[in-house]
Amino acid sequence: MAYFIQLAFAGLAQGCIYALVALGFTIIYKSSGVINFAQGELLLVGAFIASVAAFEWHLNFFLAVLIAILVTVLIGVLFERLALRRMIGRPVFAVIMITIGLDILLRTGVVATGLSNERPPATPYSIASGINFGGVHFGANEIWTIIVTLLCCAALYVFFRYTRYGLAMRATALDQEAALAMGINIRTTYALAWGIAAAVATIAGVFLAINVTTFDSTLGGIALVAFPAIILGGLDSIPGAVVGGIIIGLVQLLTQGYESHITNIVGTGFDTITPYLLMILLLLVRPYGLFGTRKVERV
Repeated sequence: MAYFIQLAFAGLAQGCIYALVALGFTIIYKSSGVINFAQGELLLVGAFIASVAAFEWHLNFFLAVLIAILVTVLIGVLFERLALRRMIGRPVFAVIMITIGLDILLRTGVVATGLSNERPPATPYSIASGINFGGVHFGANEIWTIIVTLLCCAALYVFFRYTRYGLAMRATALDQEAALAMGINIRTTYALAWGIAAAVATIAGVFLAINVTTFDSTLGGIALVAFPAIILGGLDSIPGAVVGGIIIGLVQLLTQGYESHITNIVGTGFDTITPYLLMILLLLVRPYGLFGTRKVERV
C-alpha cells in the first residue's frame, strides 16, 4: 500500500506539471484559436534563465524565478505583437508553422549560449528533502509543485471571474465579433493570453528541472506529454487542462511503477506511450475530450 501511495503522490505532482503546461496551451487556444507548439520551449527558456540567474548571477532563488517569468512573458507578448498579429486571417497551418519556428528559435538560442549542458536547476531545497510518513517519502519538490499549482489555478479562477481583463478574455473566447462590438480590445486579450501562458510555463519548467535534478536543452520535450492532457480534458477547457494533466501524470507514474509485472507482455518503456493510448481511447468515445465544447455546424 505504501508503494502505491508513493507512486500516486509522485504521479499527482508530475500531473501538476503537465497541468501547468496544458494550461498555457488552453489559454492561448481559447482566446485566439492558436495552438502554440512553442509552449515547451517557453518552459525551457524559463527554467534556463532561472538557473543562470541563480548560479551565474548569484541571485536569490525567488528573484531568479521572478526574472525568468518576466523574460518569458516579454518573449510571449513580443511574439504575439510582432509575428502572430500579422498572421490574422491567414491559414491555420501557416500560424502553426510560425509557432514551430519560435520553438526552434528558442531552443537554438538556449543551446547557443553554451550554458545549457547538464547544469544544475535553480532550487531553494535539496532534491532529497521532504517528509517521511507511514513508509512514504513526500518530497519537498512534489509538495511545493502541488501547492503552487493549486495557487496558480486559484489565481487564474479569480482573474477570469472577477477582473476586467479576465472577463474580457472570457468574452473574446465566447464570441470575438460580439466582444469587438462591446469595445473590448481583442489584441490586448491576445497579448495577455500569451503572457499568462509564458508565466505558467516558466513555473512548470522550474519545478520540472528540480525534479529531474539536471537542466538540459531537451527539457521542453515535456510539452509532447502535456499535449495529450489538453486533448483528454478538452482543448478549449481550462478546468479540463488541469484534470487532464493530473490524469496523465497519475497513469504514467503508476504504469511506470508496475510495468515490471507485465514487461514480458508489453516490453520496457510502456509508460512513455500510455498518455497517447489513453488519449486515443478517450477520443474514440468523446471526440471533444472530457470537458471540451461540442461544436455544432449548421449547413
